[in-house]
Amino acid sequence: MRLNYIKTGLVMTAKEVLRNRIALILFLLIPSLFNTLIVLTTKDRPITLHLASIPDGTFFKVSERNETLVFIALAAAGFIAAFLGLNLIQKHIGVDRRLVLCGYRPSELIIAKLTLLLFVILLIGGYVTSSLLFFFQPRHFFQVFLGFILGGYIYGCYGLLVGTIFKRELEGILCIILLGNIDVGWLQNPLYYAASQNKAIIRALPAFFPSQTSMVAAFTDHSMSQLFMGGIVYGGTLLATGLLIYWWKMRIKK
Repeated sequence: MRLNYIKTGLVMTAKEVLRNRIALILFLLIPSLFNTLIVLTTKDRPITLHLASIPDGTFFKVSERNETLVFIALAAAGFIAAFLGLNLIQKHIGVDRRLVLCGYRPSELIIAKLTLLLFVILLIGGYVTSSLLFFFQPRHFFQVFLGFILGGYIYGCYGLLVGTIFKRELEGILCIILLGNIDVGWLQNPLYYAASQNKAIIRALPAFFPSQTSMVAAFTDHSMSQLFMGGIVYGGTLLATGLLIYWWKMRIKK
């Protein structure tokens, strides 16, 4: 593996992303817009909450507005990461094949894309976590940040996987919107989970580990290490599947 090739691929990919200024502006506006809507449409009243990852079934009271802010911040991080992952793969699949023909290795190209994706996820995670401080102080700020990073990582890997499966942008966008709205935008909310009749389905969805991690960190003192590791494995499975499909598409027949 040649580091100079990876560096060149990373720089060129970053320049391509930076050229899309409207997308960059939306990356910054979406979390702020979500927070504004939450403040305008929710009340700062106490609600009783139960988290699936706390084994003793403890119920505790939190602010409705604060719970929704954490949930929506995770949704924003997940959606942004998923669309970026989709764009990094789907938009440049033809260019990547030509680069392979010119001497690049598929592993060098994918490492450059993953490096950029992880860097943006860190930035978005820091941004949405810091925005919470304008409204309330999470119980464990850094652990909430890790929960948002985990959500971006899993959905970023999902975006990469979708980008390797579908050739056209429409199908990829629909897959992300469909799963994202059902999962991180709806069912992972603890209020819906508590009343669900089939909790196993919700626990199997991608955002279960990051949503539980961020909620546990924001409102309790329970450990989140197992949740975090479970999310790493879940995202790694999506990533490995996407990499296999990407390698298969980049193969050169002799």
